[in-house]
Amino acid sequence: MNVLSLSERLTAVAAHLPESAHFVDVGSDHAYLPCYVCLQDPSSRAIAGEINHGPYKSAEKQVKLQGLTDRIEVRKGDGLAVVEPNEVKQVVIAGMGGPLIASILEQGKDKLGQVEQLIVQPNIDARVLRKWFLANGFVLQTEEILEEAGHIYEVLVAVRAGKELYDEDAIIRDKQLLFGPQLLQEKNAAFRAKWQEYKRKLERNVANMQRAQQVDEAKLASFKTELIWLEEELDD
Repeated sequence: MNVLSLSERLTAVAAHLPESAHFVDVGSDHAYLPCYVCLQDPSSRAIAGEINHGPYKSAEKQVKLQGLTDRIEVRKGDGLAVVEPNEVKQVVIAGMGGPLIASILEQGKDKLGQVEQLIVQPNIDARVLRKWFLANGFVLQTEEILEEAGHIYEVLVAVRAGKELYDEDAIIRDKQLLFGPQLLQEKNAAFRAKWQEYKRKLERNVANMQRAQQVDEAKLASFKTELIWLEEELDD
């Protein structure tokens, strides 16, 4: 058995799984995360899902190498098609764009009946996932933001029941959906770096739109609102 270590990003994802987890890792690649979790916790079980043949075979190889074929099953399929309804208690989807993760969850909603926890790590646009949770009976429980090797990642954890983190005021809630309600409170270094870069891009977009012959006024207004929010949150 080889010693297995995870990136900081995936270690953060794995840390949110409970003891004795029975989870699916969608887009598992080399099955590093399921293997790591099951090596750390002998009571955990996992399904590693992968749509592409090469990563699927790599995952199979890794599971065998770690001696975990009795607790990790590697399955080939698209998204949550690799699990049956009520088969798992936790769903992990990491390393994809927020819209793609939301699409996987939406297409696989019939598999989520007994799922207690969703752990997602979007590379971009976490807002769409916060909105998906709200619309589909999941409560955002915790979130974190971290920087690794020059990239900034967010990890969101949603559960079936609990206290909503969002403000009742619609405007404040819209801001929280963009930034993350907990991340907005903490404003760590990774948070500031992410949104300072986003602010620079948004300023360029607004300037370009204002020079265009035809302007999408609704989109421009939305961008200007976000710029106001960014100035408020980054200048305090």
